[in-house]
Amino acid sequence: MLRLHQAIFCHPTLTRYTANVELTPKDRLAVALDFPTANAALDLVDQLSGTCQWFKVGMELYYATGNSLIDTLRNRGFSVFLDLKLHDIPNTVAGAVRSATQAGASLLTIHAGGGPGMMIAAAEAATAPGSPRLLAVTVLTSMDASQLAAVGVTSSPAEQVLRLAKLAQQSGINGIVCSPEEIGILRSELGNDPLLVTPGIRPIGSDIGDQKRIATPTLAIERGASMLVVGRPITRATNPAEAAESILQEIERAAGAAPQTNRHL
Repeated sequence: MLRLHQAIFCHPTLTRYTANVELTPKDRLAVALDFPTANAALDLVDQLSGTCQWFKVGMELYYATGNSLIDTLRNRGFSVFLDLKLHDIPNTVAGAVRSATQAGASLLTIHAGGGPGMMIAAAEAATAPGSPRLLAVTVLTSMDASQLAAVGVTSSPAEQVLRLAKLAQQSGINGIVCSPEEIGILRSELGNDPLLVTPGIRPIGSDIGDQKRIATPTLAIERGASMLVVGRPITRATNPAEAAESILQEIERAAGAAPQTNRHL
């Protein structure tokens, strides 16, 4: 069976998913390493070794450790999702994508709110060999309608997510980051091609924290999510490996019940 990162993410010039590549639960879960130091992050990685394949490195950890942590994770056989949410003028973001390529991550986020010029420049920069697959962040899961209105966006979160997702596709980026609430409308409007990466995942009984638009792993997968990003429900669990395994089992059950088109890339 082809692995997700082998079949898709190592080929950034592909604009469509490769059909008939079945995902395993490990392919569909990225654990967010939201820690301030490499030691704290690697302590969790050690606890999840053998359970999880994907780890997300965000701004807090990347700014503290640089590429050294990514090198360590890759040398241990893990896949890295570099979540930097790039947002700047087109030339600067294109340069950042080229620089990030040297890090060896398989996924890299940019903000769809940067506009078509920025996303086109990023997509062109990501055609170089070894470049990460780009994901366009739409509306952060910490934002709701009132938060959008505060920054001058009068559309609902769902409307804004769909607008930005379509703009990303038109700009050559076919990976989208959205909350669980928008998965259904994106699948309905954009079809089964886009890679939908979904944070805001909260298993039943979890602390919601600062998240506004959330869902359980089961609901997210059933709605058509490709990959789930989970942080605190795993990283702050008494037994992180047990918590991760529970989510993986939930993903497997939900994927088995979901339409076949939502189980393949």
